[in-house]
Amino acid sequence: MNCELNIAVYCSAKDAIPEEYLALGDALGKWLGENGHTLVYGGATGGLMTRTSDAAKRHGAHVIGVIPPRIKAAGRLATNCDSLLEVANMSERKQCMRDEADVIVCLPGSYGTLDEMMDATSSAIVGEHHKPLFVLNYNGFYEPLKQQIELMRSLHFIPEQEAYRPIFVNTLDELYNEITNIK
Repeated sequence: MNCELNIAVYCSAKDAIPEEYLALGDALGKWLGENGHTLVYGGATGGLMTRTSDAAKRHGAHVIGVIPPRIKAAGRLATNCDSLLEVANMSERKQCMRDEADVIVCLPGSYGTLDEMMDATSSAIVGEHHKPLFVLNYNGFYEPLKQQIELMRSLHFIPEQEAYRPIFVNTLDELYNEITNIK
């Protein structure tokens, strides 16, 4: 599929993470813009959120931010959004981002990123969407999560034949290839 996609990106909003992780945002944002995709993200400042959205905007991507009032009130409203969707709370933010997206990408992050990833997964399992969810396992960042998933599968908490599952990729090039080849 070579058409433009709305790509939701879940990621860290923390600035004090290693530069190599922040650079992932620069690279992904650049790729989004250069390939005519739209970025859908949390509409806030900080960390990978800023780096991804700034790079996307600089390279020609349309940027859609989705923000609840608590984050806006904390003075963290991004100024680089072409469209800003205001929602009532974090739960609505997750749903709105998912609804706006054709594809979901999960970069390294913390509790919020994991929450968004699990929300996208569980909502797909019950049939609320069929959008691919790619998880960038950069430098093995998500290996413990992959091990937990395998444990849950081995104990039959997750069926052997899942109808939906996150797709783990190890590099940005692998991610770009997967997105480019979506049918």
